[in-house]
Amino acid sequence: MSTFKKLASDTALYGVSTILGRMLNFALVPLQTYVFTQPGEMASNVELYSWVAILMVIYTLGLETAFFRFAARRPDDRMKVFNETLSIVIAVSALFTTLIILLTPQIVVWLDYPGQELSVIWVAIIVAIDAVMAIPFARLRVENRARRFVQARIINILIVVALNVFFLIICRDIYNGKYLSVLKPIIDLIYYPSLGPGYIILANLLGNATYFLLLRDAFSGFRFRINKNDSRVMLAYAAPLMLTSLAGLINSMTDRLFLQHWLPEGFYPGFTSKDALGIYGNCLKLSVFMALVIQSFKFAADPFFFSRAEDKNSPKLLADVTKWFIIVCVLIWVGVSLNLDVVGLLVSKKYRSGLPIVPLLLLANLFLGVYYNIAFWFKLSDKTQFGTLITVIGALITIVGNIILIPLVGYMGCAIAFLASSFAMMVICYLLGEKYYPVPYHVKSAVGYILGAGLLIYASQYVQIANLWLAIPYHLALFGLFLAVVLVIERNTFKPVLQRIRQRKTPVVAPKNPSDEPLIPNE
Repeated sequence: MSTFKKLASDTALYGVSTILGRMLNFALVPLQTYVFTQPGEMASNVELYSWVAILMVIYTLGLETAFFRFAARRPDDRMKVFNETLSIVIAVSALFTTLIILLTPQIVVWLDYPGQELSVIWVAIIVAIDAVMAIPFARLRVENRARRFVQARIINILIVVALNVFFLIICRDIYNGKYLSVLKPIIDLIYYPSLGPGYIILANLLGNATYFLLLRDAFSGFRFRINKNDSRVMLAYAAPLMLTSLAGLINSMTDRLFLQHWLPEGFYPGFTSKDALGIYGNCLKLSVFMALVIQSFKFAADPFFFSRAEDKNSPKLLADVTKWFIIVCVLIWVGVSLNLDVVGLLVSKKYRSGLPIVPLLLLANLFLGVYYNIAFWFKLSDKTQFGTLITVIGALITIVGNIILIPLVGYMGCAIAFLASSFAMMVICYLLGEKYYPVPYHVKSAVGYILGAGLLIYASQYVQIANLWLAIPYHLALFGLFLAVVLVIERNTFKPVLQRIRQRKTPVVAPKNPSDEPLIPNE
């Protein structure tokens, strides 16, 4: 139980920054979609941020996970491993960022976003900052400094949100003479309406740059050092993981990279292909409820399971953790899918036509989260080549699915392709894991919860309530019913916990002193 408490505690801590970040990003979704009312205006940001994720994997080369592995194996050489991994990432980041900046004119033409050279340059710098900071963040996790990790993340999030409000509302309003006209000469120097959504990227860049100040202590003791032999060993371990992550990102980003180019013009009446990309990209953010749980769990789980790699109870622990991970994710899937009418208020009206993709994307992320969980078998057994194979298969399914389905069903095809890919990766990983690293997973439990949730979500679509004030309690009642079923099924798990709570609440009565008892005369 203590191991569960440790994992749950760390997940909760990491989740604070992840959940707060996602929630505040949700707060930015209505801001951004109401400021840029034409979905096509947001298309370039959707595509550029897809490239950020892909480039991040290339910049870090999988060395974040390598740092966990080698720091756990050689605790006495942890600083040496830190210096080596961070030095390689700094060198790679500097090289690739310089190349992107030099090639920016050609990149803008290739992406078909004329006049957005600054956005491309800013994106390249964001990737470099995030890649360099990945290793100090990993160091905090290895050293169990979760609070320091969370503190830096939260401050960064607040800065990014504040800068979004500053650029998109305050600067725009002062520039247009709505108020504080005395500041207009200053605003004219920093605000250019032609940049449009580029200010979202600039806010991200300035916010992330503060990490160097916020986490300067995480760089303590760093010396730039690249040893040929040590680097070869770490890169040999990290390369398959990097390819796995790259294939995984291609898997998850293909939809945003393909949609605009494979969607026939006029497919959605009144909307261009760029509009469709803007709609899809912003509705995709609504599925992030699942992604934030997965990300929070990964932050805690990576160092947790690596530190227990030699424990004979690791397989059972992994099985139990995975079971509860699935239960939590299924509850999120049901909760969000039943309340799409409320969740949809986060985006302006022109974006709401994409809401039907959200339940499919949530389920796809659920399968992907399960894959990440059961994928620990090839990390713990040093068979990382299987991870590459599985993810490449998933990427191929996504690519082929998008090519076939986008012309037929539009952005719904993107969601279906992603769902099929995530499911295939999960199943293949499970089957291979049973052969090389058997784990007693609760398969029947998982299948039952997922099928039950899917049937409830599907059936609820046949009862449409136009009045929001009536729809909300109805959907909450359905969710409460599902939650009650879960609690009943898992009652044996909760019994010991409830018993301990009752015992703590029961007052302890001190035994009476025999001398205090009245003397009863013998009859």
